[in-house]
This record gives sequence, structure tokens and C-alpha cells, in this order.
Amino acid sequence: MNLKLWIFAIQKPVKENDIKVWNSFDVIAKWLISTRATVTQLTLLSGVIAGLLAFRDGFFDFPLWLAMTLGIYFAHSAENLVNDYIDFTRGIDEDNYYRGQYGIHPLVHKFWTKKDWARWFIFAGTVAVACGLFVAFYTNFSPLVIGLFIFGVAILPTYAWPLKYLGLGEILIFINWGMVLIPGMYSIMAGEIPSNLTQLVLAGMAFGFGFGSFNWGKHIDKIEADKKKGVGSLPVRLGESVARMVNIFTVLLAYALVVYLVVTGFYYPTVLLVFLAAGRGWNVIKLLSKPRPSEAPAGFELWPRWFSTPQLMHIRLFGAMYILGIILDIVLRQIL
Repeated sequence: MNLKLWIFAIQKPVKENDIKVWNSFDVIAKWLISTRATVTQLTLLSGVIAGLLAFRDGFFDFPLWLAMTLGIYFAHSAENLVNDYIDFTRGIDEDNYYRGQYGIHPLVHKFWTKKDWARWFIFAGTVAVACGLFVAFYTNFSPLVIGLFIFGVAILPTYAWPLKYLGLGEILIFINWGMVLIPGMYSIMAGEIPSNLTQLVLAGMAFGFGFGSFNWGKHIDKIEADKKKGVGSLPVRLGESVARMVNIFTVLLAYALVVYLVVTGFYYPTVLLVFLAAGRGWNVIKLLSKPRPSEAPAGFELWPRWFSTPQLMHIRLFGAMYILGIILDIVLRQIL
């Protein structure tokens, strides 16, 4: 048990080329590294936001919320494993490709065999499906639950291929994390499509588009590598300059949506705490306003994650302040 390594793996990608060191890691550390906990934690934040909004409006159901939150977390973990497997078997992650440079890729670094990978994937997938089945039974097989379950099962294997190759992967992420997860979980707890669905979607977009912009930044970082591998991501198709402008727009949109939701009364002004992340957001925008350098500047340890690392730091703080703002919103509604 190495708590220090767990915390590090949640904060940053772990770099290691020695299988003996890998074998010395405990199972939790291996899980956090191989499923990319630096990113999957953002999905947990989506679950927290959905739960808080449902609690505020009188729809919170703890067993249902817990099953859904664990379900989306393990589904995201399984998707990351599938993504790595597909890219590995298709030869994308070979020859010092982007993915293997910034952190451990157990298949590329030969820490896992395909059978090892299968065991981890089966575990993650089984837990995700079990959570989904619990939610289905708990809600008496609500059509909404069935529809969202089918949607999740459909996107899990298709994101890495073919959608990412067709320039549709990024759009799918904006839709799923921005417009489906938070309002979807809320609606399931409410037991119906709520009358304020539009505002819930916008509330989800405020955080989820931040996640999408982080992923978009990562794909800008990979443009040249993806071109060589024949991966036609949307940033590859648009070109770096346009892709950077789109990314700036998504960063600004998150703040604009929060302001709009305050002005229209969906939130109390407490959620304006997200502007405590605006300094990081501004740094991201300044970074995106210039072309990506061709090589790592001196002292930049997380190369080749030039755009995506600062964006990850931004969305983490934004998400934390968003959650704190919603909690204070709930407290004020109880007092006033």
C-alpha cells in the first residue's frame, strides 16, 4: 500500500519503464495508473454535481445516485482501457507515440499481456454493467434508464474506433460529458424528464464542456502524431489554428454559462466562485493563442501534454469551485 503513489497517480501521469518497479506497485496504484485516474476523477465530479442538484430540488436518492456515480466511473475506466487496447492493436501507440510518452501504457511498455488487459477490462466492465442493472431494477426498468444504458454501451467501444478516426470522437465527448451525464442522472433520480431540463443541460455543459476542452487540447497536442498515424480527429481536420480558437471558445463558454444561470435564477451567485479558477483559465487562453512549440521548453516535465496539462489543472479547480458554489447555493436556499 503506497498512499503517496496513489495521490501522485490521481494528480499526474506516472512515468516508468522498469517492469520490476511496475510489479512492485500495489493493485490500487496499478488501477489508478492504467485507467488514467487523472481524467476519470472528472467523471466522479459530474456525478457529484448531478447529486447536489437533485438534492437541492428534492429528488436525491442515495442508493440510486451511488450506483450511477460508480457506474459512470467504472464505465469511463473501462473505456480508457478499451481506447488503449484498440490503439495498441492497431499500431497507433507504437513508435514512441504521444500516449506512451507522458505516462505508463501497460501494453506498450510490456507490463501487461493481452490476457492481463482482459482481466482488468472485465473487472471494470462487470462493475459498470452491474451498476447499470441495479439502476434498471431500482427504477423498474425506466425507459430513460434503458435508453441511457444503451447509449453508454454503444459509445464505449466506438469512441476509439471508428468515431475518433472520423472526427466525431470529440463531438461525442462534448455531448456525453456536457449534455448527458449530469441532466441524465438528475432526470433518473427525478423519475421523469424535468421541466427545467434546458437549464440542467446548460448546468451540465458549464462543467462538462470544460472536460471536453481538456480532451480537445490533448488532441491538439497530438495533431502531428495523429496525422502520421492516419487518425483523423477533428483538430487534425480543422488544423491547429482553428482548433485552438475553438478551444478558447469552449473555455470562455463555461464561464458564460455560469453567469447566465445566475442571471436567470437557476443558481444563486455563490456559483460565481468558479471565477477563482479564471486565472488558470486565462493562462490556458494565452497558451492557446499561440502555436504549439515543436519541442519541450526547458523545464516542462509533462511534454508532450503542452495544452492539455494546463487545461486539466484549470478544469479541476473550476469543478471544485463549481461544486462548492452549488453546496453554498443549497445552504442559502435552506436559510432564506
